[in-house]
Amino acid sequence: QVQLVESGGGLVQAGGSLRLSCAASGSILSINVMGWYRQAPGKQRELVATITSGGSTNYADSEKGRFTISRDNTKNTVYLQMNSLKPEDTAVYYCNTNTRRIMGLWGQGTQVTVSS
Repeated sequence: QVQLVESGGGLVQAGGSLRLSCAASGSILSINVMGWYRQAPGKQRELVATITSGGSTNYADSEKGRFTISRDNTKNTVYLQMNSLKPEDTAVYYCNTNTRRIMGLWGQGTQVTVSS
């Protein structure tokens, strides 16, 4: 299984932006769907956005228009550009593949904290 390492989180004021990166230990070229998920304190992990190998994207309703997922297969990296951040976006953000997710495999994630 490919290993995934998330980075780019931090503390930002409401209305600010962050760009998260997810670096894979191997090629992601053959991985059809990659996604970003998040888990806020006391809440279940939820889907944020997904992207297919062909570039098709899907977003949770609350992120549409604010977040953009992208992937660079040459760098084996998936990105999540987050704009107009809100305090309710505070969470640990994870990237994953469908296979790893079904197997219950998750990385350490990256903490995003949005202050009001």
